[in-house]
Amino acid sequence: MIQDLINQKLLAEQEERTKRQRSGKISPSSFGYCFRKQHWNRKNEPITNPVDVRTLRIFKAGSLFHDFVQGLITEHQSEVKVETEDILGFADLITEDSVIDIKSEHSRSFFWRKKSGYDINKEKLPNILQLMTYAKLLNKPKGVLCIISKDDMCIDEYVFFLDKWQDKVEEELKTLRYYWSKNELPPPQPRCYGEKDGKPNECEKYCSFRDKCYELEKATKLILKKAGQV
Repeated sequence: MIQDLINQKLLAEQEERTKRQRSGKISPSSFGYCFRKQHWNRKNEPITNPVDVRTLRIFKAGSLFHDFVQGLITEHQSEVKVETEDILGFADLITEDSVIDIKSEHSRSFFWRKKSGYDINKEKLPNILQLMTYAKLLNKPKGVLCIISKDDMCIDEYVFFLDKWQDKVEEELKTLRYYWSKNELPPPQPRCYGEKDGKPNECEKYCSFRDKCYELEKATKLILKKAGQV
Protein backbone atom coordinates (compact mmCIF):
# COMPACT_ATOMS: atom_id res chain seq x y z
CA MET A 1 0.00 0.00 0.00
CA ILE A 2 2.65 2.54 1.06
CA GLN A 3 4.85 1.54 -1.88
CA ASP A 4 1.97 2.15 -4.27
CA LEU A 5 1.30 5.57 -2.77
CA ILE A 6 4.96 6.55 -3.11
CA ASN A 7 5.09 5.31 -6.69
CA GLN A 8 1.94 7.19 -7.63
CA LYS A 9 3.27 10.39 -6.09
CA LEU A 10 6.60 10.14 -7.89
CA LEU A 11 4.97 9.33 -11.23
CA ALA A 12 2.67 12.32 -10.83
CA GLU A 13 5.67 14.55 -10.15
CA GLN A 14 7.42 13.20 -13.23
CA GLU A 15 4.34 13.87 -15.36
CA GLU A 16 4.22 17.42 -14.08
CA ARG A 17 7.90 17.96 -14.96
CA THR A 18 7.32 16.83 -18.54
CA LYS A 19 4.78 19.64 -18.95
CA ARG A 20 7.21 22.37 -17.91
CA GLN A 21 8.78 24.47 -20.62
CA ARG A 22 12.55 24.48 -20.34
CA SER A 23 14.55 27.69 -20.46
CA GLY A 24 16.04 26.97 -23.88
CA LYS A 25 19.50 27.39 -22.38
CA ILE A 26 22.45 25.07 -21.90
CA SER A 27 22.15 22.97 -18.74
CA PRO A 28 25.49 22.23 -17.00
CA SER A 29 23.85 19.31 -15.18
CA SER A 30 23.87 17.49 -18.54
CA PHE A 31 27.56 18.08 -19.27
CA GLY A 32 29.64 15.00 -20.05
CA TYR A 33 26.70 13.21 -21.63
CA CYS A 34 26.02 12.64 -25.33
CA PHE A 35 25.90 15.96 -27.18
CA ARG A 36 22.80 14.88 -29.08
CA LYS A 37 20.98 14.27 -25.81
CA GLN A 38 22.03 17.69 -24.54
CA HIS A 39 20.93 19.35 -27.78
CA TRP A 40 17.49 17.75 -27.69
CA ASN A 41 17.16 18.57 -24.01
CA ARG A 42 17.81 22.24 -24.72
CA LYS A 43 15.31 22.23 -27.60
CA ASN A 44 12.55 20.86 -25.37
CA GLU A 45 12.19 17.76 -27.53
CA PRO A 46 9.58 15.34 -26.11
CA ILE A 47 11.26 12.41 -24.37
CA THR A 48 10.56 8.89 -25.54
CA ASN A 49 11.99 6.98 -22.59
CA PRO A 50 10.98 8.38 -19.20
CA VAL A 51 12.78 6.80 -16.26
CA ASP A 52 11.06 3.93 -14.48
CA VAL A 53 9.56 4.21 -11.03
CA ARG A 54 12.48 2.49 -9.29
CA THR A 55 14.84 5.11 -10.71
CA LEU A 56 12.45 7.82 -9.58
CA ARG A 57 12.69 6.44 -6.05
CA ILE A 58 16.50 6.49 -6.26
CA PHE A 59 16.41 10.12 -7.42
CA LYS A 60 14.04 11.07 -4.61
CA ALA A 61 16.26 9.44 -1.99
CA GLY A 62 19.22 11.37 -3.37
CA SER A 63 17.23 14.59 -3.26
CA LEU A 64 16.34 14.00 0.40
CA PHE A 65 20.01 13.56 1.33
CA HIS A 66 20.92 16.58 -0.75
CA ASP A 67 18.36 18.80 0.98
CA PHE A 68 19.35 17.51 4.43
CA VAL A 69 23.01 18.43 3.95
CA GLN A 70 22.17 21.82 2.49
CA GLY A 71 19.96 22.49 5.48
CA LEU A 72 22.83 21.83 7.87
CA ILE A 73 25.25 24.24 6.21
CA THR A 74 23.38 27.48 6.72
CA GLU A 75 26.44 29.72 6.81
CA HIS A 76 26.92 29.37 3.05
CA GLN A 77 24.69 30.27 0.10
CA SER A 78 22.77 27.33 -1.31
CA GLU A 79 20.93 26.69 -4.58
CA VAL A 80 22.64 29.67 -6.19
CA LYS A 81 21.28 30.52 -9.62
CA VAL A 82 24.04 30.63 -12.23
CA GLU A 83 22.89 32.22 -15.46
CA THR A 84 24.40 33.76 -18.57
CA GLU A 85 22.99 34.56 -22.00
CA ASP A 86 22.85 30.87 -22.92
CA ILE A 87 23.56 28.91 -19.71
CA LEU A 88 21.30 28.24 -16.72
CA GLY A 89 21.98 26.10 -13.66
CA PHE A 90 22.00 26.04 -9.87
CA ALA A 91 25.06 25.55 -7.68
CA ASP A 92 24.48 23.55 -4.48
CA LEU A 93 26.70 25.49 -2.09
CA ILE A 94 29.01 28.49 -2.44
CA THR A 95 31.85 29.35 -0.07
CA GLU A 96 34.38 32.17 -0.25
CA ASP A 97 36.66 30.28 -2.64
CA SER A 98 34.73 27.16 -3.71
CA VAL A 99 31.64 25.71 -5.29
CA ILE A 100 30.41 22.52 -3.59
CA ASP A 101 28.31 19.91 -5.36
CA ILE A 102 26.49 17.30 -3.26
CA LYS A 103 25.91 13.81 -4.61
CA SER A 104 24.72 10.64 -2.88
CA GLU A 105 25.51 7.00 -3.66
CA HIS A 106 24.49 3.56 -2.55
CA SER A 107 27.00 2.33 0.02
CA ARG A 108 28.26 -0.40 -2.32
CA SER A 109 29.19 2.19 -4.93
CA PHE A 110 30.61 4.45 -2.24
CA PHE A 111 33.06 1.85 -0.94
CA TRP A 112 33.74 0.37 -4.38
CA ARG A 113 35.45 3.65 -5.23
CA LYS A 114 38.12 2.78 -2.65
CA LYS A 115 39.41 0.01 -4.88
CA SER A 116 42.64 0.62 -6.74
CA GLY A 117 42.29 1.71 -10.34
CA TYR A 118 39.22 3.88 -9.80
CA ASP A 119 39.62 7.10 -11.79
CA ILE A 120 37.44 9.83 -10.29
CA ASN A 121 38.16 12.16 -13.22
CA LYS A 122 36.72 9.61 -15.65
CA GLU A 123 33.95 8.03 -13.59
CA LYS A 124 32.52 11.34 -12.35
CA LEU A 125 33.23 13.43 -15.44
CA PRO A 126 29.65 14.77 -15.81
CA ASN A 127 29.58 15.88 -12.17
CA ILE A 128 33.01 17.49 -12.38
CA LEU A 129 32.23 19.38 -15.59
CA GLN A 130 29.06 20.75 -14.05
CA LEU A 131 30.89 21.71 -10.88
CA MET A 132 33.75 23.42 -12.68
CA THR A 133 31.40 25.30 -14.99
CA TYR A 134 29.82 26.90 -11.94
CA ALA A 135 33.28 27.60 -10.50
CA LYS A 136 34.24 29.34 -13.73
CA LEU A 137 31.07 31.42 -13.97
CA LEU A 138 31.17 32.36 -10.28
CA ASN A 139 34.90 33.16 -10.33
CA LYS A 140 35.84 30.53 -7.77
CA PRO A 141 39.29 28.88 -8.03
CA LYS A 142 38.12 25.42 -7.03
CA GLY A 143 35.20 23.04 -6.78
CA VAL A 144 34.47 20.31 -4.25
CA LEU A 145 32.56 17.16 -5.12
CA CYS A 146 30.95 15.92 -1.90
CA ILE A 147 29.77 12.30 -2.17
CA ILE A 148 27.58 10.83 0.58
CA SER A 149 26.91 7.16 1.32
CA LYS A 150 23.13 6.74 1.62
CA ASP A 151 23.37 3.95 4.20
CA ASP A 152 25.55 5.56 6.86
CA MET A 153 26.25 9.13 5.70
CA CYS A 154 29.98 8.58 5.31
CA ILE A 155 31.37 11.36 3.13
CA ASP A 156 34.18 11.64 0.61
CA GLU A 157 35.26 15.04 -0.69
CA TYR A 158 37.25 15.55 -3.90
CA VAL A 159 38.80 18.92 -4.70
CA PHE A 160 39.28 20.10 -8.29
CA PHE A 161 41.02 23.27 -9.42
CA LEU A 162 39.62 25.45 -12.16
CA ASP A 163 42.95 26.04 -13.88
CA LYS A 164 43.14 22.28 -14.53
CA TRP A 165 39.58 21.99 -15.84
CA GLN A 166 38.87 25.26 -17.59
CA ASP A 167 39.89 23.97 -21.02
CA LYS A 168 37.56 20.96 -20.71
CA VAL A 169 34.68 23.23 -19.73
CA GLU A 170 35.37 25.50 -22.69
CA GLU A 171 35.55 22.51 -25.04
CA GLU A 172 32.14 21.25 -23.84
CA LEU A 173 30.57 24.67 -24.35
CA LYS A 174 32.24 25.18 -27.72
CA THR A 175 30.82 21.92 -29.08
CA LEU A 176 27.31 22.58 -27.80
CA ARG A 177 27.31 26.14 -29.12
CA TYR A 178 28.59 25.04 -32.52
CA TYR A 179 25.71 22.64 -33.18
CA TRP A 180 23.18 25.06 -31.72
CA SER A 181 24.35 27.95 -33.91
CA LYS A 182 24.15 25.72 -37.01
CA ASN A 183 20.77 24.30 -35.95
CA GLU A 184 22.41 20.96 -36.62
CA LEU A 185 21.83 17.73 -34.70
CA PRO A 186 25.04 16.36 -33.16
CA PRO A 187 25.97 12.75 -33.93
CA PRO A 188 25.14 10.17 -31.24
CA GLN A 189 28.17 9.87 -29.00
CA PRO A 190 27.83 8.08 -25.64
CA ARG A 191 30.58 9.44 -23.42
CA CYS A 192 30.14 7.91 -19.98
CA TYR A 193 29.12 4.78 -18.02
CA GLY A 194 30.98 2.32 -20.26
CA GLU A 195 29.41 -0.66 -22.02
CA LYS A 196 27.72 -3.96 -21.23
CA ASP A 197 27.42 -6.77 -23.80
CA GLY A 198 28.74 -4.39 -26.45
CA LYS A 199 26.05 -1.78 -25.85
CA PRO A 200 26.72 1.64 -24.30
CA ASN A 201 25.10 1.99 -20.88
CA GLU A 202 24.51 5.70 -21.43
CA CYS A 203 22.19 4.86 -24.34
CA GLU A 204 20.60 1.71 -22.95
CA LYS A 205 20.03 2.78 -19.35
CA TYR A 206 20.25 6.53 -19.02
CA CYS A 207 18.98 8.22 -22.20
CA SER A 208 15.48 9.66 -22.19
CA PHE A 209 15.64 9.96 -26.00
CA ARG A 210 16.86 6.40 -26.68
CA ASP A 211 14.02 5.18 -28.92
CA LYS A 212 13.90 8.45 -30.86
CA CYS A 213 17.65 8.33 -31.46
CA TYR A 214 17.72 4.66 -32.44
CA GLU A 215 14.92 5.15 -34.95
CA LEU A 216 16.65 8.17 -36.43
CA GLU A 217 19.90 6.25 -36.83
CA LYS A 218 18.10 3.32 -38.48
CA ALA A 219 16.47 5.71 -40.96
CA THR A 220 19.77 7.45 -41.67
CA LYS A 221 21.55 4.15 -42.34
CA LEU A 222 18.73 3.06 -44.65
CA ILE A 223 18.98 6.29 -46.66
CA LEU A 224 22.76 5.96 -46.94
CA LYS A 225 22.44 2.33 -47.97
CA LYS A 226 20.03 3.20 -50.77
CA ALA A 227 22.43 5.92 -51.86
CA GLY A 228 25.24 3.36 -51.95
CA GLN A 229 27.26 5.08 -49.23
CA VAL A 230 27.29 2.15 -46.77
